[in-house]
Amino acid sequence: MSKNKKISMSVVRRLPRYYRFLLELKNNGIYRISSQALAEKMGASASQIRQDLNCFGGFGQQGYGYDVPKLFDELSGILGLDSRYSAILLGAGNLGRAILNHVDFASRGFELKAVFDKNPEIIDSTINGLTIMNSDELYDYCNQVKIDAAFLCLPKDSAEQMADILYNCGVRGFWNFSHYDLSMKYSDIVAENVHLNDSLMTLCCCITENRRSENAED
Repeated sequence: MSKNKKISMSVVRRLPRYYRFLLELKNNGIYRISSQALAEKMGASASQIRQDLNCFGGFGQQGYGYDVPKLFDELSGILGLDSRYSAILLGAGNLGRAILNHVDFASRGFELKAVFDKNPEIIDSTINGLTIMNSDELYDYCNQVKIDAAFLCLPKDSAEQMADILYNCGVRGFWNFSHYDLSMKYSDIVAENVHLNDSLMTLCCCITENRRSENAED
């Protein structure tokens, strides 16, 4: 990524989707594809794909299209998937456990170092090879081990205190499921906020709109 050009978040948010489609193409033995063919597979426009990729150098050749393995590797580098950023997870309840059991952190650029919770019934138990530590140990741990990112699977009322500790220990990356708006307090962090309820309501709204359109046509 260019040091002098800030890439818009709308482009950044489309990159993982490009990555997934290219991985599928690569796994299916497809080594070359045009922007038009890629656009048709993705339900996007060829011009949008070209504009997005041109933010990072283009990678296509006129009359040839894209070299799939090469573009896949380029996107892996742009996404930083081989970075091995150190991370911790806070909150080993139902959501935290689901994430621990089903997310492949290593292939997404992270090395999960530790898990924390305040529930005495699960502290010192093990999940996926990691012993759940007491949240009271968070400050000391983060002062001893450099942590790049924290995954917050906490209730909103617990997130602010934990975020303060993490920020004071130098953590600046957050995968935030807590519904606590981190950016309101910390302007120099990177936070990816995941709102499952918002996503579900969006689905509900889209179904409702489709039903309205169907009823209007009847």
